[in-house]
Amino acid sequence: MTGTKMHADEVDIDAPLVGRLIAAQFPAWAHLPVTAVRSAGTDNAMYRLGDDMAVRLPRVPRAAGQVAKEQRWLPHLAPHLPLAVPVPLAVGEPGEGYGLPWSVYRWLEGENAVDEPLTDLPHAAVELGGFVAALRSVDATGGPASFRGGPLSGREEQVRAAIRDLGADGTVDGDAATAAWEECLGLPQWEGEPVWLHGDLLPGNVLVRGGRLTAVIDFGGLGTGDPACDTMAAWTLLSPPTRGLFRESVGVDDATWARGRGWALCFGLMVEHYYRVTNPVLAAMGRRAMYEALDDVRREG
Repeated sequence: MTGTKMHADEVDIDAPLVGRLIAAQFPAWAHLPVTAVRSAGTDNAMYRLGDDMAVRLPRVPRAAGQVAKEQRWLPHLAPHLPLAVPVPLAVGEPGEGYGLPWSVYRWLEGENAVDEPLTDLPHAAVELGGFVAALRSVDATGGPASFRGGPLSGREEQVRAAIRDLGADGTVDGDAATAAWEECLGLPQWEGEPVWLHGDLLPGNVLVRGGRLTAVIDFGGLGTGDPACDTMAAWTLLSPPTRGLFRESVGVDDATWARGRGWALCFGLMVEHYYRVTNPVLAAMGRRAMYEALDDVRREG
């Protein structure tokens, strides 16, 4: 990711600031080196603290609520999940000119799937499907609503604008994207109780060691709602031959699967439209998702 700011309200964060925050609030860790972690994340900045910890700081005020949410719910969910997830160690307060809460986590070994692509995709499909199914099975009573837990129609304005602009410049076939989007809007909606969702299963939010999936990270989008959005991993992370393995492992009906493809299309169009200049790594994830979703629709047609 470039150093260009992605949002008008993005705050300044750098390693010296993180070092000052640690020294002021957690002096026992003040001697540990602070190193920036390269990431395509849009809501939080990450720094490695020594060898065994990570510091996660919101980039924008609207992401500040993620701190308390992850601190509250990750320890509750982790024992039920088959893959490693972040372990909160401490909560930091505003200070040193930085006005938002922040977190310290245990460091998880591995590289994200942008920097070290998954090579054992069948294993990843089964493991990630099992993760989504396990997360969905945890009692969601009291859980916050996910930002992707509602109907796709809530993204109508942004998706239409993206199709208009990306169609005009030739990035996407505007007619095909419009037809696919309208088909998604007509799908049966989720009528069950809200279930737990990660909400953001992208290559940058899973960890890989030796080509195999080992962990899921970045629970800023964690919440409850329609399970469809977590199936979009089939188009953001997996290949056509392995999608069936994922679907079998995750265990969803036809309508939920189709809405998940709709979320992949929605995500891809919106991210390519908004981040193509300021976050080209994330924009590339978006292009891949929308092209894979549209290819799937064409194959079915």
